[in-house]
Formats: sequence, structure tokens, C-alpha cells
Amino acid sequence: MDILYRRGRATAAEVMEDLPGDPSYSTVRTQLRVLETKGHVRHEEEGLRYIYTPSTPRHTVRKSALKHLVDTFFDGSAEKVVGALLGGEGTRLSEDELNRIEEMVTKARLADLVAKSKGKKKDKEGE
Repeated sequence: MDILYRRGRATAAEVMEDLPGDPSYSTVRTQLRVLETKGHVRHEEEGLRYIYTPSTPRHTVRKSALKHLVDTFFDGSAEKVVGALLGGEGTRLSEDELNRIEEMVTKARLADLVAKSKGKKKDKEGE
């Protein structure tokens, strides 16, 4: 998928060129077919060639993959993910990265307060 997002569109042979190692052409075609069956990729025919393009926006796939990763390896816990990032060996976050994470946490808290505040207003209006 990353290759298709980078290139925008590609044949199986072009995808194969960008893959590490030495995958076979049939393996690449099979994987592209599987991705197409799942709705992530679509193809157009140009002569005898299939040209593949992503059919799902990258941010949607990214969210889905992250959710799967968090659910599978961290029991669905964002706290465990952050703990692994902050405390893991070989994981050194820069001061800038830590500041950006701190800003995201602050924004998330503010958004939560706003949402709760709106919920209280609706409850009072309904009384």
C-alpha cells in the first residue's frame, strides 16, 4: 500500500521493483488481488497491464492499521502504547517530540471538557 500511495498508481512489476528482497511476480499480483478484494486497491486495464491505485485514503488506512495494532498488541489501551513509546529501550523522543505530544494531550483534554460542557447544556435544556 505504501508503494501505491507514494507512486499514486503502479503496475505489479513497478510495485515489485520497490519492494525489498526478491518477491516473485505472482506473489505481488496475489497480494494486490487480496488488497483489491478487501477494497483497499482498485485497478484499471491498460492493454494487457493492470494499473493499481489506492481506493482508500491513506489517513483511513492509517487509522485502521493503528487501531488493529493497539487492539492486538496493547489490549486496546492508548496508555500502554504511550508507555511503550516513552519507556521502551531504543526509543528516545526528542524534546520537540515530547513538547508536541504534550500539546496533543492538552488539546485532547480541552476537547473533552468542551464536549462535556455541551452535554451538560443539553441536559439542562431538556429539564
